[in-house]
Amino acid sequence: MDSLHALRQRLRDSRRNLSPAEQQQAAAAVAQRLTDWPRFVAANRIAGYWACNGELDPMPLLARAWATGQQTYLPMLTGNPPQSLQFALYQPDTPLRRNRFHIPEPDISPAEWLEPPALDLVLLPLVAFDCYGNRLGMGGGFYDRSFAFLHDPAYCGHRPYLLGLGYELQKIAALPRQPWDIPLDAAVTETALYPFSGSDAAKNNK
Repeated sequence: MDSLHALRQRLRDSRRNLSPAEQQQAAAAVAQRLTDWPRFVAANRIAGYWACNGELDPMPLLARAWATGQQTYLPMLTGNPPQSLQFALYQPDTPLRRNRFHIPEPDISPAEWLEPPALDLVLLPLVAFDCYGNRLGMGGGFYDRSFAFLHDPAYCGHRPYLLGLGYELQKIAALPRQPWDIPLDAAVTETALYPFSGSDAAKNNK
């Protein structure tokens, strides 16, 4: 297997090389695939992200959530490095500002941000994923730190469902899993929905 650095670079190049039309078609296909998905329908609080550098755009899916009155959120960088994420309410008319990575974030008071456990469904960007739910991100570790509570066997609170969004070309056979990695519950591409955890995987394998 490629080194993680080489793999990350190769797949980032592959997704950036998709034409704008191909990217838009894939984002629309993902939104269509998830419109009636029970996990999406039942979610009251859905976290998306602002797509950058060829990431699959979740905005068509968030637009469907707006149409049904579901609340949608974008991640906010918090604290000093190493930073983690909280989530701010995002609607089409929400004012935005750019963070230190120049990614737009809602210009919302920190007093109104949500902690990760308050979310129902979290849409995660990715560079790669495998059939075991392992996710390769950009290397910053923001999501792993933010959802580390899911690793705690004593945690009894609300458990957000983690759904990776990507292109089929980002699916690979296997990724190494580090002790701090938080696996996905499922991933979705323009081609298929891949559940990895619990009852969802069992239903998919029947």
